[in-house]
Amino acid sequence: MASIARQAEQRDTADVIAPPPLIYLAGLVAGFSMEAAMPSASLPAAMRLGLGGALAVVGAALARSFFRALARAGTTISPYSSSSALVTTGPYRFSRNPGYLGMAMAYAGTALLAGALWPFASLVPTLLLIDRGVIRREERYLRRTFGADYANYRARTRRWL
Repeated sequence: MASIARQAEQRDTADVIAPPPLIYLAGLVAGFSMEAAMPSASLPAAMRLGLGGALAVVGAALARSFFRALARAGTTISPYSSSSALVTTGPYRFSRNPGYLGMAMAYAGTALLAGALWPFASLVPTLLLIDRGVIRREERYLRRTFGADYANYRARTRRWL
């Protein structure tokens, strides 16, 4: 573990375990696979379309605002590249992880729109993997890269909401 951290420091990246969108996609595929093998109960149309649609739209909008905030700051979106700026504006005013929050909301919305409940079972391990394999590594990197500025931002802004 210490060797991995040293390698990340030498490369000046967060050294996340996989691209976050692929982690969410893998979780969703696992959930839909379980759904195909063991169909869940049917959901009322209002829940499927209303709540599912709202979560998908809000999640996609939040993820889009995350991309725009990083682009405006002139820093990379890739967790495999060095960050040139600590972004604290836009959606980052409310959450330290608006992109991951948006992807989680879009994931839940997609499951509801499809009327599938099993993807919620795979969402839990997906979020644990995002937390341990992505967010914690990114936070170590940001602490190392931006020092007190990141510590101050972290103290005033929640991780998720």
